[in-house]
Amino acid sequence: MEIAENLRAIQNRIDASCARVNRDPASVTLLAVSKGQPPAAILAAVDAGLTLFGESKVQEAKVKISLCPGHLRWQMIGHLQSNKCRDAVHLFQMIQSVDSLSLAQEIDKFSRASAKTMPILLEVNVAGEASKFGFPPERLLAELEKINALERIEIHGLMTIAPWAAEVEKVRPFFRRLRELRSECEQILGAPLPHLSMGMSGDFEVAIEEGSTMVRVGTAIFGERQSYKKSMET
Repeated sequence: MEIAENLRAIQNRIDASCARVNRDPASVTLLAVSKGQPPAAILAAVDAGLTLFGESKVQEAKVKISLCPGHLRWQMIGHLQSNKCRDAVHLFQMIQSVDSLSLAQEIDKFSRASAKTMPILLEVNVAGEASKFGFPPERLLAELEKINALERIEIHGLMTIAPWAAEVEKVRPFFRRLRELRSECEQILGAPLPHLSMGMSGDFEVAIEEGSTMVRVGTAIFGERQSYKKSMET
């Protein structure tokens, strides 16, 4: 099965990246980005040993999760609109893409209504790209304590999407900056933040070398993404 072969190759790359910086490969979690993939592809990934999946759209996830095995774990990794927070709190075990204080407050509200505590990551727009969501670093530091004071969310770390670059080494400073920001956040909170979600199919090796604890890999596992509607028809 191609997915199983892809997964073995990715794990070998993770192991090699960890070896270069004397890290335990067990310290890196592989999250399979299943956006645009049909349940059949997810089941093939499950057969290959994966149980953690990331979705970017609440409506797509709502349908897909109901068609997949109940033991799988799902995380929200795409931009979350406030009007989708109720469903997101119900569907996901973690929301990685919290990019504003107001969104954190909405998640807190619906988590309270569901008698649930929601683990979150705070998404940071490290490069300041206008096309991407995320906290500017200075706003993150200014609003961190207000977010942490919300009763029904737990900040588990930071997430970023690095700029695209033909030379992968050019994204290294952005991953390094996120690691530095995590240290600044830990000083403000007086508590550890265990997760750095950074690195995708094209740059996860550099991200691991800079401290990533979670890499979000889609095309390197599943192949090129198709629209979910089309993938369900094939």
